[in-house]
Amino acid sequence: HLFSQSNIELKGLTAKDEFPDLSKHNNHMAKILTLDMYKKLKDRTTPNGFTIDDVIQTGVDNPGHPFIMTVGCVAGDEESYEVFRDLLDLVIEARHRGYKAKDNHKTDLNPDNLKGGDDLDPEYVLSARVRTGRSIRGFCLPPLCSRGERRAIEKLSVEALDTLSGDLQGKYYALKNMTEEEQQQLIDDHLLFDKPVSPLLLASGMARDWPDGRGMWHNEDKSFLVWVNEEDHLRVISMQKDSNMKEVFTRFCKGLTEIESSIKQKGEAFMWNEHLGYILTCPSNLGTGLRAGVHVKLPHMSKHPEFEEVLRRLRLQKRGTGGVDTDAVDGVFDISNADRLGFSEVQLVQMVIDGIKLLVEMEKSLIPNFHISPNLTIYKDALNKCLLQKA
Repeated sequence: HLFSQSNIELKGLTAKDEFPDLSKHNNHMAKILTLDMYKKLKDRTTPNGFTIDDVIQTGVDNPGHPFIMTVGCVAGDEESYEVFRDLLDLVIEARHRGYKAKDNHKTDLNPDNLKGGDDLDPEYVLSARVRTGRSIRGFCLPPLCSRGERRAIEKLSVEALDTLSGDLQGKYYALKNMTEEEQQQLIDDHLLFDKPVSPLLLASGMARDWPDGRGMWHNEDKSFLVWVNEEDHLRVISMQKDSNMKEVFTRFCKGLTEIESSIKQKGEAFMWNEHLGYILTCPSNLGTGLRAGVHVKLPHMSKHPEFEEVLRRLRLQKRGTGGVDTDAVDGVFDISNADRLGFSEVQLVQMVIDGIKLLVEMEKSLIPNFHISPNLTIYKDALNKCLLQKA
């Protein structure tokens, strides 16, 4: 871990001496952490030795992000969410739209409960993708993982992945065995995580010993991928270059269920509890850890003054197709669910499906000579049907 509490005490430094300057910061941690809270938490450590300074360092070193409101903190192990709950419960409530410490999360990985998803307009929806993360209980999370732990996670994960069969059968590729060119090609093809250049990744200690213990696994047609030991122990991804979100989600659920079953057969388990759902490194990914996104053409709708408000009310978020820091090209956006915690996997994918259908209808209404009124208020009833009570 990054700091030794005993060294701080030996030097006679107080909590006030050590409290970070957050005056110019714009992340959830910085807005919530007070000196009194820091005083209360500064002497606490998890059983693995993670401290409050370890929790907040990434948010101290990275004041803000131009496109998204980051949480500004990470967990080093499963116990972090309990030991530092005075801070993390409030961060979770702020990030996850009022999710309270007493609330319980629900999981639903049954694709039969999804309505539609195989009926998105292929003229507008170009690709579909669903991803999540998983952490293996008993191991530290990436900010605190030792080399030996990381290698043990890799070994356990590869053994579990090797049990997948049929169209999920695939192969593992260790990062340390790839050339620079091979890595870059996979990154360019959106199949592999980027090199550890992100300040958020570096400041939290997740890039230590790179590329030791890291790698990726994919099936033959590269429609089901698993990243090992990047930001989370596992990142599980299902994707394809067409509009069939139903197919993507079905594969996602099947693969994820089989991986968990194999992990359990080895006497291991994923980190999960009734309150937070699946436990991951970043508090922003708790619950489902799920991001369901499509690349969709919205050249007209994206210029409409109500675009941002419509997305907000549909509980969706947008970014460029190159990732969180990129702009849209030719009116093509990556649109995904904004929520992670408090809704099931099926509910979140349903929000994306229903929301994308509505956005495409709105896009068509704005095309000149399409014979539909360009006034978006004609879709008010349809829009309201897509909105949940919390919107």
